[in-house]
Amino acid sequence: MSQLSRRPLGTTGLSVSPICFGGNVFGWSLDEAASLAMLDALPDHGINFIDTADAYSAWVEGNRGGESETLIGTWFKTRGRRSDVVLATKVGSPMHTSPGGLKADTIVRGVEASLQRLQTDYIDLYQSHRDDADTPVDETLEAFDRLVRAGKVRALGASNFSADRLKASIDASAAHGWAAYATLQPLYNLMDRDAFEQDLMAVCLEHDIAVIPYFSLASGFLTGKYRTEADIAAHPTRGERVRKYMTPRGQRVVAALDTVAAETGASPASVALAWLMARPSIGAPIASATSTTQLAALAAAMTLTLTVPQQALLTEASAP
Repeated sequence: MSQLSRRPLGTTGLSVSPICFGGNVFGWSLDEAASLAMLDALPDHGINFIDTADAYSAWVEGNRGGESETLIGTWFKTRGRRSDVVLATKVGSPMHTSPGGLKADTIVRGVEASLQRLQTDYIDLYQSHRDDADTPVDETLEAFDRLVRAGKVRALGASNFSADRLKASIDASAAHGWAAYATLQPLYNLMDRDAFEQDLMAVCLEHDIAVIPYFSLASGFLTGKYRTEADIAAHPTRGERVRKYMTPRGQRVVAALDTVAAETGASPASVALAWLMARPSIGAPIASATSTTQLAALAAAMTLTLTVPQQALLTEASAP
């Protein structure tokens, strides 16, 4: 896919594909060989934007955190593709080697550990994984600013912040002349709209913050894979995550996705991502894949443009 498909990521100065690949699968759903193969396939599908975190995948029995970054670092070293990728990672979640949080020393130790695992000397987008109410925003942002000035980080982002705390962080950066959060990573998709649209969207639009939503496919529900209790039972590990969506509203959304998919010839997953990419303030939705078929659906979404009636159908069906 040509560079013409790239889009600016807000005010970061970074140019990214319309889809961001979720690196949480590396070292979890995909072992080392499968992870490297998936990373090899991303450029061929036009995806140059990868999101991970230092804590991925600490939730897997036997893991300590850092597994995803380590596999990406191996790929950088063996393939020589570092300059071809916009790499986003995060700090602040607890894992075996860190209690988490956003204190200055946690951030400084965290970035050095991530750089070592990633086998690189810079991170394109460094994000607060989750807010830390016990640490003043001034302490957090001053530490981040030092990393930007040192060239270890190119841009900053936040994840899982309330509108009030995001605004307070933006104000603190402006008051001190520090580098500011330029992206936000919230939960946002056709099934999860309330939290972002009620307050956060307005802050992002006002400050030109690019939004890179996670769980863009609602843990797989928006692929159309889970339609009955039998579907959940057939996939017990992931199926339980979508049980909350098995409601009349969820059925309306899946039916609308089916309608638009039939009209466009695209998969429900591609349609759900195309709807999200057309929403205000969206920079690039995060989505993962564990197979070439799933990856093809992500790539197809990047060139799928929905008509106004199709967008309206999905928006109305998913209205909270």
